[in-house]
Amino acid sequence: MGLVEVKLPKMGESVAEATITTWLKAVGDTVEEEESIVEIATDKVDSEVPSPADGVLKEIRFQEGEVAKVGDVIAIIEVEGAGEEPSGAPAAKEDPQKAPKAEAPAKTEVTVNPDLVAQQIAAAPVDLSGGSRFYSPLVKTIAKKEGVSIEELEKIQGTGENNRVTKKDILTYIEGGRQFAGAKKIPEPVPSQPATPAPTPTPAGSAPQGIPKAEDFAGNVEIIEMDRMRKIIAKHMVESKHTSPHVTSFVEADVTNIVKWRNKMKDEFFKREGEKLTFTPIFIEAIVKAIKDFPMVNVSVQGDYIIKKLDVNIGMATALPSGNLIVPVIHHADQLNLTGLAKKVNDLAKRARENKLTPDEI
Repeated sequence: MGLVEVKLPKMGESVAEATITTWLKAVGDTVEEEESIVEIATDKVDSEVPSPADGVLKEIRFQEGEVAKVGDVIAIIEVEGAGEEPSGAPAAKEDPQKAPKAEAPAKTEVTVNPDLVAQQIAAAPVDLSGGSRFYSPLVKTIAKKEGVSIEELEKIQGTGENNRVTKKDILTYIEGGRQFAGAKKIPEPVPSQPATPAPTPTPAGSAPQGIPKAEDFAGNVEIIEMDRMRKIIAKHMVESKHTSPHVTSFVEADVTNIVKWRNKMKDEFFKREGEKLTFTPIFIEAIVKAIKDFPMVNVSVQGDYIIKKLDVNIGMATALPSGNLIVPVIHHADQLNLTGLAKKVNDLAKRARENKLTPDEI
């Protein structure tokens, strides 16, 4: 018998991890190659991970609600015959030492099954809305079950990526008598019942800290909490200021002839291709031609090195019904003519609004 690893696949350039939402197969179930075995959720899209081979699901490494990083082994499939040991097989044999840590047998009191999660969340009096950080569904479930407030979560020093609070962090906090993990780095002890600090004046030009209140502002205001996608968009916009030089240049172009040509051809195009001809594919074709003429536009910088992108992949911002934006990508746009671009633009825009994009298309 051979073993095959099921790894969390790469899901777009800016997606580094995903939350395991639902296992469609249980340990011991027979699976077929390309059959979906687990549902995952990222910051941008929900998706399914297919089985890489025919066999039997032997081991599940991440439970529902846990967060896995791209490349993590999330499951093991046992296949017939000698099979080929998965790459990094020796490391995989050591990984089970991590698996008990993830499942935390000694902490089973905070590990709940999916049926109980909904009941606990519905009954829990703890309000976890707001907050300046993202918390995984598993961390929120543990917090609600143990009565950990959003104020306490905000003060726990996270050890995950971007200071994210992990399962280990919140369990350490709870088992330590509700004393903060990494307390030595926090100069003041946390009171058993955190009191709301007295409001302090916000210096001009600086962002207000914590959850804003209407009375903190002059005149009539409405406080609207951003949904998860908007928080991520805002975070990425701020990060882009630190990672990309922002230079704006304007050159006027007379597109009168393009407008006249499109208006003249749109009905004929629809009859012939069954697709609407918008201005977007026309401008994308122009961008592709410009990149071919000036290939050094299509580069990024890493340290002292210039990374020249040989593929021409064009992102197109698409408005969602929620009012947020998502950016599906037309891969190898230089290999498509105007008709192909029009079909691709319409298809991606339609599936974006229906939440049917795949991770590779974002």
